[in-house]
Formats: sequence, structure tokens, C-alpha cells
Amino acid sequence: MGEVHGNPGSGEVHDSPDFGEVHDSPDPWVAEHIRRFQETGGRPRPGTNDLLLTTRGRRTGELRRTALVYGRDGDRYVLVASNRGADRHPAWYLNLLADPRVTVQVGTEVFTARARPATAAERPRLWRLMASARPEYAAYRERTTREIPVVLLERLPGR
Repeated sequence: MGEVHGNPGSGEVHDSPDFGEVHDSPDPWVAEHIRRFQETGGRPRPGTNDLLLTTRGRRTGELRRTALVYGRDGDRYVLVASNRGADRHPAWYLNLLADPRVTVQVGTEVFTARARPATAAERPRLWRLMASARPEYAAYRERTTREIPVVLLERLPGR
């Protein structure tokens, strides 16, 4: 599955009970998706599993929130850092590499998780899982020379 995308713009700022001020994606389409996600209690778009991911900015230290499509692998959430096949990784992926502690909202449930790239052994199976649900990933892979990362979110105890 992959990122939820749109056109560049300015993001909104919200408060997080755990971490403080959160800046929504500056992409207007993503920011609108975040707003709808919250207004509907996290109800996913038809045929899609959506979550909100909050990372800490690797340069600013500010909290950044984006909307992403996810898959499941047991109790883990699976993301694809496709960036629509661009030749650079999405900011959220670079942020979680710098600080793997993230906040995740699925529906109305909010929890803390540790994010990590899939290992070389895990990646082929998880890529197939995600690409079978979201055929656009194959097209994204054809557009770029970079290996598109697959990310696992593992819930941390206590929340």
C-alpha cells in the first residue's frame, strides 16, 4: 500500500496529548485526508486501510504527521515508502530513520511504535504483500532507480 498524496501547500498545526504540537503534511491533499480521517473517527476510505503516522523531524525536531496506507503482518503494520516512485525517499521515512519512535493512529486507537525498515530477508515477502493489495507499487518501482523501502511498525508496550 503506499502514501496518500496530493499537491504541495501548507499544513495545519495540532496538539498531541503525548508529544505536543504536531504539524500536518504541507501537501494539501494529505492534510485534507488527515482532517477527514479525524472527523470520521479514523474511518478508512473504501477499499483502503489508512493510518496517521507522526514522526519527529530529523532537522527541526518538530512533530510531523502524514496519512499512509498500511498492510498487516501479524501484529505489525507494514508501510511502503514509495514517494510515488520519486528518486528520493519521503520525508517521513527519513525522519523515522533518525528517530524510530513514532505515534500511530488507526481508527480511534492511538499508540506508540518503533519503526524500522524491513530486513533483506523480510522485504521480498512484505513487498509482495503490499504490491498485491496496491498494484501501483509496481509502477512506482519502475519509475525510480532507488529501492523502495518497506517499513514495519512494531507497537511498544504500554500504549
